[in-house]
Amino acid sequence: MRFFLVVLILISNTQGADRLIGQKAKNFEVDSWVQTHKKDLDIGDFKGKVLYLYGFQSWCPGCHSHGFPTLSELSKIYKDDKDVAFVAIQTTFEGYSSNDKDAAKQIVDRYKLTMPVGHSGTDGVRSKFMQNYQTGGTPWTIIVDKQGIIRFSNFHLSVAQAVDMINKLKR
Repeated sequence: MRFFLVVLILISNTQGADRLIGQKAKNFEVDSWVQTHKKDLDIGDFKGKVLYLYGFQSWCPGCHSHGFPTLSELSKIYKDDKDVAFVAIQTTFEGYSSNDKDAAKQIVDRYKLTMPVGHSGTDGVRSKFMQNYQTGGTPWTIIVDKQGIIRFSNFHLSVAQAVDMINKLKR
């Protein structure tokens, strides 16, 4: 019964994210940045680029089995492409003591991430990034076009699907 309830919640959450397709991307409202060159990094800093946003939690099995491998592969493919950017944000909505800023720093080291990495959500306060982007959990992927419009928002897409979408949006 509990599993069925969780599935229903996840399905309803993903349907809400579909409403954002075609909408202007909102501010990140990240609580803190673990890795970035700019203290107040936000959506406006990526104008004119295709942006791949990746929401994760450090303890999320799907993040480690699917999300981070996809993110790593895509960041290698587009390493020297000035039209594509990547941002990873730990979007804490549960397990606040495990999914904290230190855990996000460990993720940076574990996956050798070179992109900006943020942390959103503090003890008892659900991630504002999750609220703004109506994400349904983790791992979560959002792709924003060069004009700042959300073109994809859902749990996962394959490397091939992401490459196809990113390349189309770069034109």
